[in-house]
Amino acid sequence: MTSEFPLPADLRAMLEAVRRAGRPRLVGGGVRDWLLGLEPKDLDVEVAGVDFESLHRALAPFGATDVVGRSFGVIKVRSAASGAEYDFSLPRRESKTGAGHRGFAVAPDPSLSDADAAARRDFTVNAISYDPFAAALIDPLGGQADLKARILRHSSAAFVEDPLRVLRAFQLAARFDFSLAPETAALCRTIADAYAELPVERVWGEWEKWAVKSLKPSRGLDVLEQTGWLRHFPEIAVLRGTPQEPEWHPEGDVFTHTQHCLDALVALDGWREADAPRRRRLTLAVLAHDFGKPSTTAYAERRGVMRWTSPGHEGAGGPLAEAFLRRIGAPLELTAPVTALVVYHLVHHRGHNSGYSEAQVRRLARKIAPATLEELALVMTADSNGRPPLESPDTLALIARLRARAKELALEHAAPRPLLQGRHLVAIGRKPGPGFKPLLDAAFEAQLDGAFTDEAGAVAWLKSHPPE
Repeated sequence: MTSEFPLPADLRAMLEAVRRAGRPRLVGGGVRDWLLGLEPKDLDVEVAGVDFESLHRALAPFGATDVVGRSFGVIKVRSAASGAEYDFSLPRRESKTGAGHRGFAVAPDPSLSDADAAARRDFTVNAISYDPFAAALIDPLGGQADLKARILRHSSAAFVEDPLRVLRAFQLAARFDFSLAPETAALCRTIADAYAELPVERVWGEWEKWAVKSLKPSRGLDVLEQTGWLRHFPEIAVLRGTPQEPEWHPEGDVFTHTQHCLDALVALDGWREADAPRRRRLTLAVLAHDFGKPSTTAYAERRGVMRWTSPGHEGAGGPLAEAFLRRIGAPLELTAPVTALVVYHLVHHRGHNSGYSEAQVRRLARKIAPATLEELALVMTADSNGRPPLESPDTLALIARLRARAKELALEHAAPRPLLQGRHLVAIGRKPGPGFKPLLDAAFEAQLDGAFTDEAGAVAWLKSHPPE
């Protein structure tokens, strides 16, 4: 290496103390990310040649320590100097004792060699360690070569003991634009049935990383297909082979189109600059936007020409998106925005070529809430851009028109809220009762139509509508 790992000062002080008791190494994702030229965030240290109690004593002066991982030989240290949290662990041996992701017996083994410790990790690119005092990489499995070639390769035959590693391959390939080594894909196919052993919360953990952190999401779908794990996600699997009209979709079938759309999404500033919750909504909505095509696609006459068409696929996709989210363990708060973005992702093609009225924009914003018009525009843009080599300036112009109208009405990031409230009715002497709701509903409809735009206008409207 031409440079040393950028160690924070507080971690360096901890390493100096630990060095007197054992042999510390930086391990895992932090080393991988540094070698890829990224900022290393997860800084984990593995310490050989020391027992747990001695390691704990060496770290105790530096901040609060959490030893809940004692049986695994793990100590979490929250630095008193910076507040940062670091994981220190002993090398450990694992043996399969039963089915599932948790069916392991784990025993710390301070005598484990660097090579044996590396073989315990999932992929060679995650099995590179760093000696902070020699400023040297330790790479017994050739992880640096795989990093340069952007290949995910399993570290040892023990890979098959933890089926979650297949989903880790899925999200890592997408996050770093890696391809899966053919022999690793073959190994993954032998444990496809073990998917049923995985807790749904762990499945969601990998899908969430894919949705939030992807550099090239299509790589993840490639991994699912190559490993035979796509069958566990039938709403995606059935996209493969579903035809599209070549004139409109020269890129291929719906699966390929979805891959292009996902890669187009993460290239947009609106996705790159978004926080994690918004990225989740957008990525999952684009993944699911054509889930309704397999059930609606037919070869039929359209304007005198036989074509592949999928009428109504956006509406058909809503329930399928909901079922998919439930299957992967997604939080319930994702269901409403993702399904709304799926159901309305073609609304810009539905009779708005001449522009959008204020009422249309208000009503659309209300229909898709809690998703927003800006999020809908991003999904539409990704869909339009996901048809290479076809470019769609007319479609992008329609989206831009919707965006501009939403911004003009200050509705790009939130739906309109009712201006007239029950307190206004009480203030003018109306008594609370069953007539309140119909009147408030009528007032909101009038607001959406543009009858008033502020609270004073709402009260004036109310006074002109006496109770029936």
